[in-house]
Amino acid sequence: MTLVIAAFILWVAAWYMNVQLANGRGADTRAVRLAVPVIFGLTLVAMWELIVRGLALPMVILPAPSMIAARVATSIPTLWTDFVQTFVKGALSGFAIGSLAAFLVAILVDRSDFLRRGILPVGSFVAALPIVGTAPILVMWYGFDWQSKAAVVTIMVFFPMLVNITAGLQETTQMQRDQIKTWAASYWQGFWKLRLPAAMPFVFNGLKISSTLALIGAIVAEFFGSPIAGMGFRISTSVGQLALDMVWAEIVVAALAGSLFYGGIALGERWVTYWHPSQR
Repeated sequence: MTLVIAAFILWVAAWYMNVQLANGRGADTRAVRLAVPVIFGLTLVAMWELIVRGLALPMVILPAPSMIAARVATSIPTLWTDFVQTFVKGALSGFAIGSLAAFLVAILVDRSDFLRRGILPVGSFVAALPIVGTAPILVMWYGFDWQSKAAVVTIMVFFPMLVNITAGLQETTQMQRDQIKTWAASYWQGFWKLRLPAAMPFVFNGLKISSTLALIGAIVAEFFGSPIAGMGFRISTSVGQLALDMVWAEIVVAALAGSLFYGGIALGERWVTYWHPSQR
């Protein structure tokens, strides 16, 4: 119980520190904007450790962060193999295929009212299908290796990207499109010089949404069949063995991979769409 009280005192102290930083003179500096979430996150981890230790919670209920860190340190080869199988092979390949296919189809949709009225409603219907229903079918079609997981990710990524890119290509005004036509620009000249740059905020919005869907889809798909590697496979088998520290270790790796992937896309968005008001 003493540790639980210490966790409460730590929370109050960290809360006071963050309030002072957020309301201080240098609140708008980059260092303070970075320090506030870091302090908040470290406080949560420390409280987690103190509460679990203070209440003597069993590992099958909730392992302490120190136990999870120890498991990560002793299972790096296994975690790396699972990372490559799920994230690199399954999630990234499906993300790339789905995004590229959506880009190509969006160009066709942009040039055809018939396709715009036909594909987008179908896309909304397919996007609403639960992954637990489509994943087993694709696993049976493409086998138990990473190809079936990439197929699941491709479907999950394709329609959000298609909707965002199609909306982005309509972002320019009629006056802008008429102006570029008066300069005798072809469709592709107008596409590359005007419409695609204007659509980039929408494209990156779709990429950021799809980056989270890709990893979730790859992990969930492994629950329905996988070789003896992969984050979803490891989580499923570790839960059956009551090795909850290994489950949390996989969750930590997935969270880090997903956050870095999302952060990389966000940095690319800032570099490409520096002109947009949202980046100023």
